[in-house]
Amino acid sequence: MATKEDIRSSRRLHRRSLTPEQIAAAGTSIAWHGTEWAASRTSAAGTFAVYVGVAFEPPTLPLIQALHDAGHRILLPVCEPGRQLSWVYWTPSTVFVRSSYAPIDEPEGERLESSVVADAAGIFMPATAVDREGNRIGQGGGYYDRLLQGLDASGRRPPTIAVVYDDDLLPSGSIPAEPFDRPVREVLTPSGLIRLDGPE
Repeated sequence: MATKEDIRSSRRLHRRSLTPEQIAAAGTSIAWHGTEWAASRTSAAGTFAVYVGVAFEPPTLPLIQALHDAGHRILLPVCEPGRQLSWVYWTPSTVFVRSSYAPIDEPEGERLESSVVADAAGIFMPATAVDREGNRIGQGGGYYDRLLQGLDASGRRPPTIAVVYDDDLLPSGSIPAEPFDRPVREVLTPSGLIRLDGPE
């Protein structure tokens, strides 16, 4: 079995082969299907934790805008020391600044502890690959595994969905699972929403 780093490198290389037109089209489709998923999580306007896709990641700004237009509130992450995340409510006027801990831009605003995510209707999570058992490979920082560990310990973990390109969904058993990993139940791709085979 390939290691996580092997898979991560392979998927990143593949993503670099995508054209700007393919990336833009993926962002539009992800926004459409992601808004559909959000509507299935709550019968009214809710709060969703999202993230800003950067570089060759699936674009999520169209999703963020679409969720906002549908009346939902958006929480975006901020990297903190110790591989922890804080959260800021996003609006169209939110200003972004360069992170001190990761090569990404992050929202300015009042930083809230990760416990605020426990009351969200759902979490859109970054991933470089997911297999059909729900095993997920992130960017390697471990931020989201720590987030989910804390939410699981509190007994208040919202539904999670990983955002990937179509080819990033791998067969069952492709990704080695480690004790600290937290599987996801669903995947959001440009082609649509996919329910995974892993246990509840």
